[in-house]
Amino acid sequence: MSLPSSFSLAGRRIVVTGANTGIGQGIAVSVARAGGTVIGVGRSAMDETEKKVADAGGIFIPARTDLADRKAARTLIDGLWDAHGPLHGLVNNAGIIRRADAVDFTEADWDDVIDINLRSLFFLSQGFGRRVIAEKSRGKIVNIASLLSFQGGIRVASYTASKHGALGITRLLACEWAAKGVNVNAVAPGYIITNNTEALRADEKRSTAILERIPAGRWGTPDDIGDAAVFLLAPASDYMHGAVVPVDGGWLAR
Repeated sequence: MSLPSSFSLAGRRIVVTGANTGIGQGIAVSVARAGGTVIGVGRSAMDETEKKVADAGGIFIPARTDLADRKAARTLIDGLWDAHGPLHGLVNNAGIIRRADAVDFTEADWDDVIDINLRSLFFLSQGFGRRVIAEKSRGKIVNIASLLSFQGGIRVASYTASKHGALGITRLLACEWAAKGVNVNAVAPGYIITNNTEALRADEKRSTAILERIPAGRWGTPDDIGDAAVFLLAPASDYMHGAVVPVDGGWLAR
């Protein structure tokens, strides 16, 4: 009998938040292609993702949850663990963005983004880490960071703050949990074709300027991010802790 590939997720249950569209959908499909079972978390229907996962030969378990509901977010991991058995990976992908000049930015746009992008990321990770450590098993967390974990951006104050925070929490949890069986790493997507970038792609001037800076000469796709996430969920990355992998077409190299 041959040994399983170090890049395989066969037999592993992976929770992916924000799985209904965009990068989350791409990650779910990549996990399925690698042999993993996807537990998709989303506040809206995930029928399209479920079909794409099935087409890739995978199993998709939907978990309708609004992560803006603090109690639901805090209890989600325990509920999924108890219902479906031990979890092996968590991808904190759910995120929203609000755009306005800093002088006009509202408290609501600040709070809503920080709640989803940073608070839920930490408390889902906490729930996952607690169970893995308590059961003396092994698990992997992949946080979806951003180019704006490194740069300021414009007109996205709360998003930039949340993505700087996501990278900081990735490093903090790696320091605390690396010796306890939990790998915590991050992927930093560049400019990806998703709902969140629709406004940028529709702005011909901004879109042209962005493409001119990307050495690869194209916007990324959700699959580009999904395949990188699979690497960080698979045994191939077992000695990686607190790392951030930019998947940006070379943007940060400029």
